[in-house]
Order: sequence, then C-alpha cells, then structure tokens
Amino acid sequence: MSTQSRVIEIKGLERRFGKTDAVNGLDLSVDAGRCYGFFGRNGAGKTTTIKCLLNLIRPQSGTVRVFGLDPRKNEVAVKGRLAYVPDAVGFYPWMTVREVLNYFASFRRHWNPKTERELLQRFDLDPGKKAASLSKGQKTQLALVAAICPEPELLILDEPTSGLDPIVRREFIQTVIGAYQSSGDTPRTIFISTHLISEFEGLIDEFTIIEQGRELLTMAADEARERFRKIPVRFPHEPPPLDLSGALQVRKEGREFEILANGGAERLVELLRANSAEIVRSESLSLEEIFLASAALPRK
Repeated sequence: MSTQSRVIEIKGLERRFGKTDAVNGLDLSVDAGRCYGFFGRNGAGKTTTIKCLLNLIRPQSGTVRVFGLDPRKNEVAVKGRLAYVPDAVGFYPWMTVREVLNYFASFRRHWNPKTERELLQRFDLDPGKKAASLSKGQKTQLALVAAICPEPELLILDEPTSGLDPIVRREFIQTVIGAYQSSGDTPRTIFISTHLISEFEGLIDEFTIIEQGRELLTMAADEARERFRKIPVRFPHEPPPLDLSGALQVRKEGREFEILANGGAERLVELLRANSAEIVRSESLSLEEIFLASAALPRK
C-alpha cells in the first residue's frame, strides 16, 4: 500500500527512562483497515510505544505519524480520529455510568446511541451505577463502550480484555471488535497490544513482536503460519546423527522429536523421512506459539 493509506508509521523511535532503553530504534507501519497485533513480554516497550503515538510521552528521537500527522503538532486532529483503551482505566468516581458516557460523548463529533444501548445491554452495565462501585472488569467494559461509540477510524487497545471474564472476553473479541471493524464506510483499523494472543488469533492480519524495545519479527499472520511449522516425529529405533541446523528449536525425548521450523520445513521433513522417521507431518504454529518460539530468533 502507499504511504497515504498508512494509519500508523514509526521510524527509528527511541525513548529512554534514565539508563533504560524502553524503545530502541523501532520501525513499524500499519495500513488502513488492518487488525494489527503488537506483541511482547512485560517491559518490552509496548505501552511506551503506544504513549508516543498518543503524545503522552515525547520520544528522544525518531518520527511518529498517525494518519500522516505528527501527534505532537496535530494532537487534536489525531485524537479526534482515534479511540484509546489503556491497560488500566479510571473515571471520575462520583459520575454514574450514564454521566461517564455523556462526558466522553461531549468531546466527540459523532456518537452512535444505538451502539451504546446495545453494548450497555450486552455488558449488563447499569447506567445509574456509580463509577466508584464498578469492578475492574466493568470499568474495562465501560471504557470499551466509550471507545467504540464514536466509531473512530483507529482503535488503540492496550491489554483491553485483561479484566474481563472469559465468556465476556470471547464475546467482546468476536462480536464487538469484529463488528466495529466490518461496519462503516471507511476502513477501520485496530492496533492491539495483548498477551492473550490466542483469543485474537482469528482477527489479527499482521503483527510485530518486540523485545527490549526492538523489532524482533514483523509478518502477515497467514505468512507467519505458513513459515513457522511444527514437525512431530518418532523413530522406530535410535535415530542417526541428523543435520537439523535449519530448525528453530528441537525438543527430544527418547526416540520422539518435536521440531520447530522457521522456513525450510519441507527439507526437514524429507530428511526425517529419509532416515526412517515415523508420523512425519508439518503443522502450522498458532500466533501464540510463534510468539513463544520467537525467543529463539536471532536478534536484529
């Protein structure tokens, strides 16, 4: 896609806190209409990157563009077109759920009351309940309602479902986020940082894994599932020495192996079959499995 269709573009982003490099030379781009996964362990730099996108933190170097605009110079224009749900949400405690939503709606040019009613009913949120009495999960639900009702072009989610119970979480992911992205006349983009990767498996189009503030892997989800393969095999007798240098990981237990391949799975399967291996098959890794296996990838 052309640069005009890019909703997010980060080049050489650096942000330090004291002697700690939270983000170190990060490059990342997100095209319009994509559901983009941003994966990394705690402390990898995900939230710092998001805060740089929102001009909540100023980077030391590098460039950040959202809708082609610099968030530092065009903060109102940028934030008017997106919605953000942080990993920890808070509201004025004296406000009711109804007052919280009215407050958020007052800052927006557009607000969908039908979506609001449907989400309040789906999440079983009482409009008259005080924000101070809401549980952590209910506060997350309220933040999600406030983020989706303006129908923004970009939805930025930082661990958005960590406070939800499994049933509500699954319904939110499958129904609410799916419906948000598929409706509307213009492409809607989701940028999501989460450790619950398996629950977003069917929605993620492309992803970046970061480690210590640096990009470790960026790939389209379908391409990654094709490239990263798991090969479980069993030998009828003690296997001969094998050249498995092309494998990403090799786990051995007796005469059974589990081999993870980062490309070249067909060559490995041929090698194993030529050495009398049984039950040779190649399976795609899930995005969560790819994330876990990425620890073995060479650092850039």
